[in-house]
Amino acid sequence: MTRSVELALDLPPRVVNAGVGVHGSTGPHEVFRLPRLWQLHLYSYSGRLELGGSAHSIRPGYVSLVPPDAEVHFHYGARRCEHLYAHFRLPGGGERRTVPVVQDAGADAAVLSGLLRQTVAATAQSPARASAELWTVLWRATGLAGGAEGRSGSAHPALRTALAHIEEHLAGPLTVPPIARAAGVSHTHLTRLFREATGHTVVGYIRRRRMERARHLLEASTLAIPAVAATVGIPDLQAFNKACRRELGASPRAVRAAARG
Repeated sequence: MTRSVELALDLPPRVVNAGVGVHGSTGPHEVFRLPRLWQLHLYSYSGRLELGGSAHSIRPGYVSLVPPDAEVHFHYGARRCEHLYAHFRLPGGGERRTVPVVQDAGADAAVLSGLLRQTVAATAQSPARASAELWTVLWRATGLAGGAEGRSGSAHPALRTALAHIEEHLAGPLTVPPIARAAGVSHTHLTRLFREATGHTVVGYIRRRRMERARHLLEASTLAIPAVAATVGIPDLQAFNKACRRELGASPRAVRAAARG
């Protein structure tokens, strides 16, 4: 039974066609297959999709991904059913990400709709732009099921919100209560979500992300060490030096020197 598909997103998709699909006018059931192309649909109607022996409900705001050469059966509940679609190739062959065949985009549906409309508008005039827009859609689709940027195995929307909040505010003071409020859950619930998904407490996760960003800036940039410290939310140089020694095993200068080595 087909309930999920695997996407290789190390290279951008090649958009062959994108537009607004209109179905249901010839009957309540249609069979569709694209021999060499992926299909992505964002729905504005209710119905049912059948693929590989599995049946999936369709609702407004749901998104589906069908692999090449798969026969898919659509069952419509109305005479005129519209959805945004993209037909594309995936040239990448790197790490694969598992995504449900059908999933509820939830609060992301409006964003995905905007990106897909940009894909449609750009397909004829700028294939590179269309590819970029759809690539973003596909990455966001993996996030619906896999947490922010695939960093977590949890699909809980509060965790995704909390992770995004941390990334956006890493340069400033970060404590658990404001993060929990931003995510719409209690302190205790947020801590449980983090332990299950990352193996860290919220504070431990923040510390790790700050040091990962600090290592990158020390090794890959010429940014002054005080500026690196401020960028990762530890403006006190003594505290930053201690954090680097504890988490990275060396002082900031030594981390930078080893990378130049």
